[in-house]
Amino acid sequence: MARRITCSKVSRFFRSLTRKKPLKPEGEVSNFCRCLTTLDLVGLGVGSTLGAGVYVLSGEVAREVAGPSIIISFLVAAVASIFAGLCYSEFGARVPKTGSAYLYSYVTVGEVWAFVAGWNLLLSYVIGTSSVAKAWTGTFDDLIDNIIAQTLEDYTPMESLGLASYPDFFAAGLIMLLAGDISIVISCERVLAHGVKESAVINTVFTAINVMVLIFIIIAGFIKGDLNNWRSSREAILDATLLMENFTTAQNETIDLGVGGFFPFGFDGTLEGAATCFYAFVGFDCIATTAVMVLLFDLKALVDMSSIGTIFAYTLVAVCILVLRYKECPGLVRRQEPFSLMGLLRPPSQPTHRTSKNVNVVIIIILFLVIAISVLLSEAVQSLRRRELWSILLVAVLALTLVLAVIIIWRQPQSTTKAAFMVPGVPIIPVLSILMNTYLMVQLGGETWISYAIWMALGLIIYFSYGVRNSVQKQRLREARIQLNTAVNSDVAA
Repeated sequence: MARRITCSKVSRFFRSLTRKKPLKPEGEVSNFCRCLTTLDLVGLGVGSTLGAGVYVLSGEVAREVAGPSIIISFLVAAVASIFAGLCYSEFGARVPKTGSAYLYSYVTVGEVWAFVAGWNLLLSYVIGTSSVAKAWTGTFDDLIDNIIAQTLEDYTPMESLGLASYPDFFAAGLIMLLAGDISIVISCERVLAHGVKESAVINTVFTAINVMVLIFIIIAGFIKGDLNNWRSSREAILDATLLMENFTTAQNETIDLGVGGFFPFGFDGTLEGAATCFYAFVGFDCIATTAVMVLLFDLKALVDMSSIGTIFAYTLVAVCILVLRYKECPGLVRRQEPFSLMGLLRPPSQPTHRTSKNVNVVIIIILFLVIAISVLLSEAVQSLRRRELWSILLVAVLALTLVLAVIIIWRQPQSTTKAAFMVPGVPIIPVLSILMNTYLMVQLGGETWISYAIWMALGLIIYFSYGVRNSVQKQRLREARIQLNTAVNSDVAA
């Protein structure tokens, strides 16, 4: 009996992790109205991405990570963003409510994954202001011949692993100034008080100015750029490295400018740059408590942390699209359907509980395959270049298994529920999105993964110690059961 009670509690606990939020919860009222046009939405999207990622980060990535091949880095990041954008678009059509990956995951795969998605997005928002402030102060310091950096490195050096070379008091002070200046807050409130529509118009105007500046930079680059810089010799790079090391103030600092050519840091550096450049396609628009981060971390560390959180959320959205597309038809009478290989290859014409469960299992297998392929391509790249048999054979087996898994999902019947926009090429595009996002995450350094693991551990502690027991959806379900029991008892008494 005790064992049965324990199993029942464990079962209820796991069911609570996957409880889903209905699209229209009872008692939830929203006063938001849709007043933005397509032009307003495009302006908001473009305006949120044109920031430090375009103006400052590109130079740092080109110098230290990718070299001239940064154009390929941005292309890879852009393609990954396009796939994620397609998945987001279908969710926006299927879930016509204010929200993001958090709400989409809550509606589709359940509460715990919604919390994970929201916690990852929160990481992006927390870091966003820090990265912008860090980029702003770095640009300003370049204009004054790096006086701030040299002074702080001399008097307050930090030599800990994963931290910046000095605490950036200037950037921390800038955030505190912007967050605490009453006049700035009042000005922002006056703009927002006119409504979202008027604020969007102002944003569109400034975005247009921003785009004009970028067009000017592109034209100037075509006119003044020198293609010989893409073919710099090893000797020229060595001379430039020695020259820069002579001007550096740190005694033990080494500078690596690569080996020259279009791929001075190899194709690995290009892909690592793509993972960092992913930040350039993500918008950050909130001032958070950036709680220490802007003071202690350098720009690239902040950007990598932001990228890994956002990429994970995008991956979860792609998974949700697969789950949603192959979900069993609503109102269908559920019957016992044992698993069979023939049923997997020749499923019924309409999605059932069995076919939906098959897809969910195959999705889990695909996730493991994608992780294995990404890690193998990243860590065994030298063996693959030497064409060692074990590495080629292992990649081929994993790739063929992945293709087989995609074919199995493709064979399953899709949900008959239609939306205003649906991702084309399902399941191929969502799987490609998952593969590209996972590979970009693997390219990020070990320090970034350690910081990310600490952040996720903190979030899971918060969820399992407080969130799972105080869930609003849990309270709604409890109230619904109470109302149902009351109604049944009333009928019985009558």
